[in-house]
Amino acid sequence: MSGIKILATGSCKPALTITNDDLKKCIDTNDEWIHSRTGISTRRMTNGEPTWYIGAAAAKQALERAKLSPEKIDMIICTTITGDYFTPSCAAVIGREIGAVGCPAFDISAACSGFVYALDIAQKYLASGAMKNVLVVSAERLSTITNFTDRSSCILFGDGAAAAVVTSSDKFYSSYMGCDGTGMKYLYAKADHRDHPFTDSPVYYDDQTSPDAPVGVLVQDGKEVYKFATKALPHALMSALEGTGRTVDDIDIIVPHQANIRIIETAAKNLGLPMEKFFVNIEHSGNTSSASIPIALDEAMISGAVHEGQTLGLCGFGAGLTQAAIIMDT
Repeated sequence: MSGIKILATGSCKPALTITNDDLKKCIDTNDEWIHSRTGISTRRMTNGEPTWYIGAAAAKQALERAKLSPEKIDMIICTTITGDYFTPSCAAVIGREIGAVGCPAFDISAACSGFVYALDIAQKYLASGAMKNVLVVSAERLSTITNFTDRSSCILFGDGAAAAVVTSSDKFYSSYMGCDGTGMKYLYAKADHRDHPFTDSPVYYDDQTSPDAPVGVLVQDGKEVYKFATKALPHALMSALEGTGRTVDDIDIIVPHQANIRIIETAAKNLGLPMEKFFVNIEHSGNTSSASIPIALDEAMISGAVHEGQTLGLCGFGAGLTQAAIIMDT
């Protein structure tokens, strides 16, 4: 299958740093309790910056590093669950901000698997020859939908954005995407919709979600999500490898969704791989949903942990319940 080449990446981490001890203002917790269970010490949060703003900042950095003008971008795909508007798309606003006006731009919502989903969509367009350069941007402000009274979930999430400029390549590429909607009840956030003046019935959400769950904030069943995630990461990677003639041992480095260090450690054990093969930056970023993989990928590429000549694995898993993986030669 026709592959892709990542010309450059970029990222934007908001300046506001929230430590584990800072969370004492909201809940009864401490640094040792959080770090030992999640691997997280600090996370970044916006201080009024909109999602499109941090997305555009990451996109501009990626374009600058790729030495590519905005006019050369043929498509913009943005992944987010925290867009600033119902419409227009976050991608449309980012396109305006970076000067990529005229090309198609749209958002996708696949939660923590979003970047991998979007990269695979980009690959299909690039392989068809319809596009030459695609910009994928993942931007999230989870702080705007975090329930800061929920001790089990608010410790996990942060904000951030990252972008990748990709073009076609003749190198190895294989992917897998999946979703099991029966598990949506384990991780969701109800949209804040209004009743219209012609109804006498309240807004109906879903009979699998709690009617008492607050609107507009994340609700998570941590135990169920953990069970799913520790199986989804290996399953997605192995599914992407199926039929390729390659094995998991052929992967040089894996950049997984940064959800929880225990999830990554358990998944690594299930795959029979050492943790040294996994790039992890969760300690200072937290879980930034679809932005977590590209933020980590950006750090890995800048540090040299990901470089040309490797076989790279990217793996996302999250609400939906979604899972996705890409195996590619760099």
